[in-house]
Amino acid sequence: MAYETGAEFTKSVLKRWEDIPDPRLREVMQSAIKHLHAFVSEVQPSGAEWFKAIEFLTAIGHKCDDKRQEFILASDVMGVSMLVDDINNRRLEGATPSTVEGPFHIPDAPEIANGDSMAKGAPGIPCFVTGTVRGLSGKPVASAMLDLWQTDGEGLYEDQRDTQGPYMRGLYGSQADGSYAIRTVAPIAYTIPMDGTVGDLMNRTNISHMRPAHIHFAILASGYEGCVTHLFQKGDEFIETDVVYGVKEPLIVDFVEKPSGMAPNGERVDTPFYVINYDFVLQKSAAKAAAA
Repeated sequence: MAYETGAEFTKSVLKRWEDIPDPRLREVMQSAIKHLHAFVSEVQPSGAEWFKAIEFLTAIGHKCDDKRQEFILASDVMGVSMLVDDINNRRLEGATPSTVEGPFHIPDAPEIANGDSMAKGAPGIPCFVTGTVRGLSGKPVASAMLDLWQTDGEGLYEDQRDTQGPYMRGLYGSQADGSYAIRTVAPIAYTIPMDGTVGDLMNRTNISHMRPAHIHFAILASGYEGCVTHLFQKGDEFIETDVVYGVKEPLIVDFVEKPSGMAPNGERVDTPFYVINYDFVLQKSAAKAAAA
């Protein structure tokens, strides 16, 4: 057997990885091998450096659990998550843009009645989010599910708090006229988790590890494309340097400060509070659009 090096060796490896019956898996693996070999050839790591890279990936895996996904965080800070989002969510003009899900989404949030609070007992300034869910035609979308999650007013998510049960997350439904009303507390800008493998890497750079204040939404409605997105606070100092590259102009909104008084849900609030108004616009699913 001939001893091969460099490009000839890569060709031999790719040839062997042609023997995959699944065409998509074959395409993915051959591309991954080609680019990984090119990366190694360019960087030329020492054996110790390559083992350090393996230790890095192993440590990321050890940091993952049912409430925290360090691999997603790694993908986020390298801009890969937003690249994948862009490839898969090129929406029609006028539709609400998508952005990254992030590492803190927890499934099975509790259902909360329209206008009720998902932030009971949480620190922070009261905040009311109102608006409608509609289609591109302007038609209201009833019974859309709005899955929300966010930090509290101290910049912490559920998995960063020692809490029992769901915290700072909930499922709301749009009404017959497409409207929705949410009570929460205003999020604040926060640092990504720096106590893990990704944090160790970020600390060796001069890159900001802050995210601007935002609320996460995942919206589902029958006959429409789902949309995972955020609403960002206009004027936040980290809007231009979001560590996960998630900010899009149409998602930047005013957090309008109000004095104590009547809130949008009809509740009297004895302290100043914020009001956010945003209309989510969904595009029809591919099947519905084809039928139309």
